Amino acid sequence: MRELPFPRRIMVPLIVASGLFMENLDAAVLATALPAIAAELGENPLRLNLAITSYLLSFAVFVPVSGWMADRFGARNVFRAAVIVFTLASVGCGLSQSLSDIVISRIVQGLGGAMMTPVGRLVVLRSVTKSELVGAWAYLTVPALIAPVFGPPLGGFLATFASWRWIFWINIPIGVVGLILVTIYIEDMRQDDVPALDRRGFLLAALALPALMFGFENIGRAMVPEAVVLGLLGVGGALLALYVRHAGRTANPLVDLRLLRIATFRAGIAGGFLFRIGTGAMPFLLPLMLQLGFGMTPFEAGLVTFATAAGAIMMKFTMTAILRRIRFRTALIVNALLSSAFLASCGLFRPETPVAVMIAVLVIGGYVRSLQFTATNTISYADLGPSEISRATSFAAMMQQLSLTVGVGAGALFVHLATLRHGGGQPLATDFGLAFFGVAAIAAVSVAVFALLPKEAGLALRPGAGNEDDRGAVV
Repeated sequence: MRELPFPRRIMVPLIVASGLFMENLDAAVLATALPAIAAELGENPLRLNLAITSYLLSFAVFVPVSGWMADRFGARNVFRAAVIVFTLASVGCGLSQSLSDIVISRIVQGLGGAMMTPVGRLVVLRSVTKSELVGAWAYLTVPALIAPVFGPPLGGFLATFASWRWIFWINIPIGVVGLILVTIYIEDMRQDDVPALDRRGFLLAALALPALMFGFENIGRAMVPEAVVLGLLGVGGALLALYVRHAGRTANPLVDLRLLRIATFRAGIAGGFLFRIGTGAMPFLLPLMLQLGFGMTPFEAGLVTFATAAGAIMMKFTMTAILRRIRFRTALIVNALLSSAFLASCGLFRPETPVAVMIAVLVIGGYVRSLQFTATNTISYADLGPSEISRATSFAAMMQQLSLTVGVGAGALFVHLATLRHGGGQPLATDFGLAFFGVAAIAAVSVAVFALLPKEAGLALRPGAGNEDDRGAVV
């Protein structure tokens, strides 16, 4: 392992985080600019939703195979290829002259994103010691937390004062710099004796996950008929059941469900899934409540929601100190309750609530939520062996994406159910309150999963517990 100009524990996570930030920002910015794109292309704004859906479906199809790709061709090579594909697809999006052009480019972007997210995490896991993992993971959680709140105002600004095409073109310098840094700082990482690709498992997962995601994405939105939503969920559930049966009979399944036998991985996946269902609704519910319920402009709502990003950034500077003094199990339980409480408190906001009070709640809520994300992601990899890590990263990425989609669907469903109290139609501010209470309750259920962890879980991950000889031991 060659010596690097900067400490690996800082540079590698930052390089990977820049790629993840590019991916998360792109998704967050696009939603705000859809009306402007539709106007220039001469399309119905509702049809432009295909630009978002096509990316999500492509991501869902290819993410299960990402771990196998990293083992077969090398994590650095696959991550570099993902950055190149994502950046070139961004150029294609910016040059699009029709709806079909942008949909095709977004499908290619989804392929790049499906490789970038789990393989980037794999690169970090194979580059730091166990005791450095908490600090490294803190950097990786920031893009996912600040992009959804930073993206909408940026998208609105670019669409209003420049051109919607810059939403995609801003990825070009990030991608070029990231590609150079990956080549310089990240070593070639390969696995020996990689088994053949589980083609049947790939086919089942590639059909089940998009069906479930698209079904959950449209719950309560009235975008497609309810029969279609139920059909997608039913087909996705049946295909998922077939995959579970297949995985139990295959020596090297693409998504290895046997990893769930490991207590720490099971807690990270199951507890994290429930927690993200609740918190995943936040970027969807909060801007809508501030605009539809409180009458704020998109820019004003964006400035308020950005407070959650400030809290996430503050977490990065205190995470290691907290987990040096508190066991993972205790931190996960207490913090899940705190995060759920602050999420529910957003349901108490009213149009007359002072903005300063809202910002204070959102800053603290963003801090504890970011702390929980980092702790959950880190504990997932505490007890994995060398042959398990690549499959674990693709498994985790798949479940995280599904949980966020379920979270948005749950938030939309709660709002829809709340509007039925006054005959449906435009949601009121109090309707969003009930939705926040509902998703917060789901997030709080994760405590039951974390409580099953042994007290000593993640002891080797606590900052200061390891030494330079345990580098890569987590893998």
